[in-house]
Amino acid sequence: MKKSLIATAVSALALGVVFAAPARAEGVSACLITKTDTNPFFVKMKEGATAKAQELGVTLKAYAGKVDGDSESQVAAIESCIADGAKGILLTASDTKGIVPAVKKARDAGLLVIALDTPLEPLDAADATFATDNLLAGKLIGQWAAATLGDKAKDAKVGFLDLTPSQPTVDVLRDQGFMIGFGIDPKDPNKIGDEDDARIVGHDVTNGNEEGGRTAMENLLQKDPDINVIHTINEPAAVGAYQALKAVGKENDVLIVSVDGGCPGVKAVAEGQIGATSQQYPLLMASLGIEAIAKFAQDGTKPQPTEGKDFFDTGVALVTDKPAEGVPSIDTKEGLNKCWG
Repeated sequence: MKKSLIATAVSALALGVVFAAPARAEGVSACLITKTDTNPFFVKMKEGATAKAQELGVTLKAYAGKVDGDSESQVAAIESCIADGAKGILLTASDTKGIVPAVKKARDAGLLVIALDTPLEPLDAADATFATDNLLAGKLIGQWAAATLGDKAKDAKVGFLDLTPSQPTVDVLRDQGFMIGFGIDPKDPNKIGDEDDARIVGHDVTNGNEEGGRTAMENLLQKDPDINVIHTINEPAAVGAYQALKAVGKENDVLIVSVDGGCPGVKAVAEGQIGATSQQYPLLMASLGIEAIAKFAQDGTKPQPTEGKDFFDTGVALVTDKPAEGVPSIDTKEGLNKCWG
């Protein structure tokens, strides 16, 4: 069970071979624009971009929204990058549709724009996308939850702690992936909330942080105090959900699953707050993104997607200490060794 997924993760972590190593790039500037600068996922992404930029001699400027969903700050950051003469932008968009005109302006000005983690709508609005297969990440935790519950899955009461009302692509993909894995018909795969499965208690948004996760969990408990499965957009939201459940003595009655695989999140799995999480590799996304900008500055080469996919897949691995039959996984010890490559 382990070997197949470990092979997938290892191959993903060796993906530097997708580009010929770029030469030193003194005089080349690049921008990293993330959703926030507080979420550990984006902190690690910034670390990866910074380290690779220093290695290659690229001048890096980093920007972030004030909160998850703050697209206005991201648009302003793109404007600054254009004005500063940057050669490329790495972007994790809060509003995957609304940011497109600003991205087009950057590309028209000759910048290479790479979406990290969160595909734009449409996907080809960016020159390339480096991301986890977020649909697969959702499927893995859905399959694990269904297998863990066994026959009880058919009578489960499921809640979804999503990201923002704008339903960015990463939110939709993880959400719909979980449903497919769990055995829920997602209806329109590009939309959250149109499902009619009786097991769904409801959806709420978290802004991807602990406070939001806690409040959203409280809201869903009011709708149905017997809720027993929670899908969370990320681990900060999952920890907030756990805190809300613990406050009412239900922390052992609800199966929480998530996506990210950051070191704090893997520790939360080890401590039993989260049952399983799908681990992704933001440091790799960002470091490869800087390499791609350096290569583009060198000879105009643009990165190509993974064979058979329309984006560059940076890998995913399910992390849990309670493996389920038929669902490939790694344990938290290995997850901690890999977080966040």
